[in-house]
Amino acid sequence: MRGEAGLLADLCALSIPFAAHEHEAVFTVAESDAVHAAMPGAHTKNLFLKDRGGAFWLVTVPSDARVNLKALPAGIGCKPVSFGKAEDMERLLGISPGSVTPLAAINAAPGSITVVLDAALADASPVNVHPLRNTATLAMAGAAILDLLRHWGHAPVVAAIPAQA
Repeated sequence: MRGEAGLLADLCALSIPFAAHEHEAVFTVAESDAVHAAMPGAHTKNLFLKDRGGAFWLVTVPSDARVNLKALPAGIGCKPVSFGKAEDMERLLGISPGSVTPLAAINAAPGSITVVLDAALADASPVNVHPLRNTATLAMAGAAILDLLRHWGHAPVVAAIPAQA
């Protein structure tokens, strides 16, 4: 697992501009709202999911999104989903709940998980995501997140994530 040091090295090697913000630990979107109020850009939340076929998915959406989990499979091309277990997250991504981020794909073997980025985030700049821990935030373009995922051998999915009515 390459971890945060590998992430920062890749950001520099690929000349991806970013801003780093250190802050107190946040575990929920509500907690992060207060911490991130001074940080411009799109804020995110992440869903670590497993589909009925056994495939793992990491879905990143705007922090205020209410995802329709029943409609999600049709939107991203998977079987019905449920939330993944913490031990699977730690095994596949090397992170614990509360620190979920699409950037954790640096630790995942290509093909072991599919990362999905909401279409609005893919076009946003900056997008604020954790750097594998919940005591910091990195701000970068959504397109840069996709570039990093591809650099690490993943084929990210960009989709309009269905919202609850």
